[in-house]
Amino acid sequence: MSVKTHPIMLDFPDRFETERLLIRATLPGDGAELNAAIRESQQELSPFLPFARILPEPEETEQLVRLKRLHFLERTDMMMLMTERETGLILGASGLHRFDWRARRFEIGYWIRTSYAGKGLVTEAVHGLTDFAARYLEANRVEIRCDDRNKRSAAVAERAGFTLEGVLRNWKLEEDDTLVNEMIFAKVRGLDF
Repeated sequence: MSVKTHPIMLDFPDRFETERLLIRATLPGDGAELNAAIRESQQELSPFLPFARILPEPEETEQLVRLKRLHFLERTDMMMLMTERETGLILGASGLHRFDWRARRFEIGYWIRTSYAGKGLVTEAVHGLTDFAARYLEANRVEIRCDDRNKRSAAVAERAGFTLEGVLRNWKLEEDDTLVNEMIFAKVRGLDF
């Protein structure tokens, strides 16, 4: 990649708004509130997200948000927080991950605190992140991947208009030696956005 096209040279906002959300990059000081959201939602998150299986201490979550801020600035990972526009309350995390800058491929990840689930907020965030990736990152492909047992996550991808392209069978070995399948949903420039 030339200096001109290197991702570190891209200028784009570290936040954007949707109808009900402010979606933003992490900031120092976010750790305690994000940790509270993880603790509230551990039962729902732990079957699918390894970070929730053993609850982190607030200081560990603070270290994570500071590290993720650096990754955002380096353009190597873009963890973003879903916050309520009206109050600023951290509702969960989302963002763009597993980049391929040459192909302009990005993956959206997400989770929301249990008390805010079922209100369409994650679908709203996915629409916003897809638009952000298309507009600022010149995305050619945006993916959502999830464990095929995670019906709620798959439903978000479907509601957001992503196409199920396939299922990777026996894709990953869980800590309890269970093999799980991974669903791959995608939107592609020129077809879907």
